[in-house]
This record gives sequence, C-alpha cells and structure tokens, in this order.
Amino acid sequence: MPHRDSRNQVPANQRVIRLGVSVNPGTPRPGRGRPRTRSSESVYASPDGLYVISVAARLLEMHPQTLRKYERSGLVRPSRTVGMLRLYSEEDIVRLRLIKHLVGDLGLNLAGVELSLGMFNQMLKMKSGLDQAENGELKKYLENCLNEMFKMLKTRPS
Repeated sequence: MPHRDSRNQVPANQRVIRLGVSVNPGTPRPGRGRPRTRSSESVYASPDGLYVISVAARLLEMHPQTLRKYERSGLVRPSRTVGMLRLYSEEDIVRLRLIKHLVGDLGLNLAGVELSLGMFNQMLKMKSGLDQAENGELKKYLENCLNEMFKMLKTRPS
C-alpha cells in the first residue's frame, strides 16, 4: 500500500504550511533549548494574501533563491516580520509573475526587466495623470512624464 501523506486529507484551500516551530508555545520540542514564549508561533499563508517565501515560490513555480536574487536586485521588496521572514503580498506575486514572463518568455536580463518595469510604471502614471489633467495642465504634465521616461533611458530628446 502506498504511503499516504497526511497533508492530502485537508482540502488545498484550507492547507496550513508549518515552518518548523512549536504549535504550543509552552511545550518544548525534543532536542531544543528553552520553550518559545511568543504568542504567534506558527507562520501561515494568511488569508489577506501574505505568503512566506516557500509558499510564494510554490505559487510562482520558482526557486526561493530566485526570489531572493530578485529582492537583492531591487525588483521586488517583500515586507518582513519581526523575525525577518519575508512576506510576499498579492501585489508582489503579480509583480513576480510579470518578472517571470519578462525573463522566461521574452529573454530579458535583470537590467532589461528593471528598465521595462520602470517604463511600465511610468506609463501607468501617465495614464492616471491624463485622466485627471485639465487642458492647460496637459502639455506640461506630458512633458514631465516624457522627461522622466527619457531619464530612465539615460537619453535626451532630440
């Protein structure tokens, strides 16, 4: 009879991911030092969309080291817990999916990804500003946005 994993008995949407800490704070684990005393001893994938690195890596089908590399290069900035665990928000997950597409499908390197994301963010800012701009302010606003884009490209308009 094949080995049955106890995790398969819980529906996937209710599955809890343990990070190797005691569920009962007052109970010491064998072979460990003093018992832990913090109130929230287990870290889970929370319902409001914060995921620890291992869960985020599984969602994205990426290696956790790749996520760390993207953080070091400044492409994503996950929040941190008091214990310094990375917490990835839903927005971080969407951004990482875009990065994965740019690297994997389009073949961009990290510098290209950084430039593409900067231009994309600038275009979103322009669209938002155009929706709010008055006619007299429109020309000045567009010039400022275009100058920002040229600055990202490290060029000057001719």
